[in-house]
Amino acid sequence: MPRTIWSGAISFGLVTVPIHVVSATEDHSIHFHRVHLEDMARVRTRKVCELEDREVATSEIGKGYELSKTQVIPISDEELRDLPLPTAKAIEIVAFMPWEAIDPIRIGDGYYLTPDGQVAAKPYVLLRQALERSSRVAVARYAWSGRERLGLLRIRGEAIVLHAMRWPDEIRDPSSLLPPPVELSDEEIEGALALMDTMTRNDLDAPEFRDTYTEAVAELIEAKREHREPPAAPEPAADSGQLVDLMAALQQSVSKAKESRGEAAGHADVHEMPKKRAAKKAPAKKTAEKKTARKPQKSA
Repeated sequence: MPRTIWSGAISFGLVTVPIHVVSATEDHSIHFHRVHLEDMARVRTRKVCELEDREVATSEIGKGYELSKTQVIPISDEELRDLPLPTAKAIEIVAFMPWEAIDPIRIGDGYYLTPDGQVAAKPYVLLRQALERSSRVAVARYAWSGRERLGLLRIRGEAIVLHAMRWPDEIRDPSSLLPPPVELSDEEIEGALALMDTMTRNDLDAPEFRDTYTEAVAELIEAKREHREPPAAPEPAADSGQLVDLMAALQQSVSKAKESRGEAAGHADVHEMPKKRAAKKAPAKKTAEKKTARKPQKSA
């Protein structure tokens, strides 16, 4: 059972659901220690007081807010815990919204909310089924680690998940990062849609959705442990130069996507698009030339 991160209750109008919060994800990354390369001894970070120039114990360390360079206001964990907030020990639901109305950029880490004992089972299931039948998510406020946060409650199977959310002022405006205006033809857009169709999946369980970096690091560690050469890096693909023709790039992408799925790469819906565009332009040009030769005044 995962470690409990926080205990409190979900406040749903006058309904209270006692819950425990546990992490909904696991970190399978390979972590390294900092070591002294000469003798492989651990290199650790020491906590040193700048004024006394000595290492201090954890019990001597607290929080402080720097009001100025010469004045620091001490704040204790007890003072933060006892702040007069209704969300100090409760996840207070303040609104319900359609899932589609939530901008994904505001959604953070996920946590499972588990009912705290038999007394919490019925209101927990009530909230979960209400969310499921309404096809909505709940927006809530809660206070963790010395600050009030915005959260989102949704269902996942039989469980309720809490996602941390960013406040509106924490999202940067991307307008200065946008590219300059460009023109796209219908054929280019249709080509991109054809590529999307070829790459569409119904789930993320396919072999390509795995952490190949962690696998490669594990193999490197194993090779060094056995005193053998690690696997050689794959040869980089030959650089064919930048594809100026966007349609050609789309055609090649569709073919490669089909090959990776074991499908025949000879046929792609996007292949006929350049021909269609060329066939449309050629007659129009000839007709315009004939009209210009015979009736120059009408072509003006």
